[in-house]
Amino acid sequence: MTDLSPDPLIDPTTFDLIVVGTGLAESIIAAAASAAGKTVLHLDPNPYYGGHFATLPLHDLASFLNSASVPSPPSPPSATDDALDYVSVDLQTRSLYSDVEISSYAPEVLQEHSRKFNIDLAGPRVLFCADKCIDAVLKAGVNQYLEFKSIDASYFWDENGKLVNVPGSRAAIFKDKSLSLTEKNQLMRFFKLVQQHLLPAEDNENSKISQEDLDSPFVEFLNKLRLPQKMKSIILYAISLADYDQNDTEVCKKKLLTKEGIDRLALYHTSIGRFQNAQGALLYPLYGQGELSQAFCRRAAVKGCLYVLRMPVVALLKDKSNEHYKGVRLASGQDIFSHQLVLDPCFMVPRQLNLSLESLQDVSLRDANYKVARGIYITKHSLVSDVKNCLLVYPPKALFPEQVSSVRVLQIGGNLAVCPEDMFVIYISTLCANANQGKEMVRAAINAIISLFASECSDASSVDQNININAEEKGSCLLWSASYIQESSAGQFGPVSFSPMPDGNLNYDDLMNATFELFQKMYPNEEFFPKTTSTAVHQDDDGEES
Repeated sequence: MTDLSPDPLIDPTTFDLIVVGTGLAESIIAAAASAAGKTVLHLDPNPYYGGHFATLPLHDLASFLNSASVPSPPSPPSATDDALDYVSVDLQTRSLYSDVEISSYAPEVLQEHSRKFNIDLAGPRVLFCADKCIDAVLKAGVNQYLEFKSIDASYFWDENGKLVNVPGSRAAIFKDKSLSLTEKNQLMRFFKLVQQHLLPAEDNENSKISQEDLDSPFVEFLNKLRLPQKMKSIILYAISLADYDQNDTEVCKKKLLTKEGIDRLALYHTSIGRFQNAQGALLYPLYGQGELSQAFCRRAAVKGCLYVLRMPVVALLKDKSNEHYKGVRLASGQDIFSHQLVLDPCFMVPRQLNLSLESLQDVSLRDANYKVARGIYITKHSLVSDVKNCLLVYPPKALFPEQVSSVRVLQIGGNLAVCPEDMFVIYISTLCANANQGKEMVRAAINAIISLFASECSDASSVDQNININAEEKGSCLLWSASYIQESSAGQFGPVSFSPMPDGNLNYDDLMNATFELFQKMYPNEEFFPKTTSTAVHQDDDGEES
């Protein structure tokens, strides 16, 4: 895809589908529609791909957060020729980011390496080797545009304030020296029970977990098995990735059911060993998560999708006779027409355009009012010595008694081309009801992380995870930091459809479900990516998964 000149004249002017925004959901929709033979125009007001899922240099990330946290001024009313059979309705945008705080503790060092940073806007985010996003990557054939590496290890912050390795398989349990013999036996029996349940019915009819247990809260099922608290917490929050405190009915927004917990355990288990050279269950794309959106855009372009970056959409067009959607007006002044339209979630439907919108089922079942608190930190210290890429989960109440949701931390090193070789990027996220709550949990997590650096940071030798760390102490361990609150936004289907915002999950499964549902509603008679012959992800030269 080559860059087009400013304000290009687009030809043709009528398409089956117009997509505005190059986030992951929009890019997958564009690629799937193009693969189905639809004519697609894909627009983005930005000079880069990825939208809310973009991977950006440090300066561009800071600029985006600062500008996106301020509501855009309304555009001047666009004129409409009375002789036309349609009228324009000006589009408005809303701010989806707030409470942005950005600090640079070593500007000279960062400036020296400025071209080496590729920072995810929606981190922390990983892919499971057997998850729905990897399946879509393979089915769409976009794996040829991507390279992946394994996440080296996963850790859990236990009740004693120590990092505990997360064993994801029976073999890993057997090798784990941090577990006692009793704990190993308990976990082995549990994983055996899960494996037997997942076998075909004809092979183990008597070993199936009862429907009554499957419909009950997962935490109650684990209590029934008399697993100790440490084992339950690892299963609930580090492997099944439950969001809220499953033991606290007052704060728990959504109880994880046993069926859901078993499915998540199965995803974790089947991800280990799916690809020959992947060390564990988790993958991360070289150069950052934004590569996923770009890969699907490249596939769409190969199938005939037309791309125009730096092109804002300023208005929608509606038919004068029936009030139906007809097209869009570009900032260049050109009117483009289509049968379907998918918009970035930052847009708001004008009241003059009376649309009936339907929330996508997969996302409407979740709490749509939550926010996601995110933090990004650049440091020269690793969470664990000799480990470059790792995941860490702080379960509810692990950081302080009022911590209502899990806090997830992802450390990515220079070997994944997101920062210089001697640095690390740390992503933190948690669900929250309001900005103050979210910022408090993110702040507590980075304070706890700095306490892990204490032996290496001369100014932080006496840091305790539960106290506030001042700027001088942070500066001794951190090179750069950003924290912000991101609004949630469910995908919607209608005459004009909306893609979802990045959710608070670690992987993309819910987003993939919503994207697949949106495509099916738009094109019920089309296949979501006809099968290709490519069935393997790329491997890089050092023999690791890629």
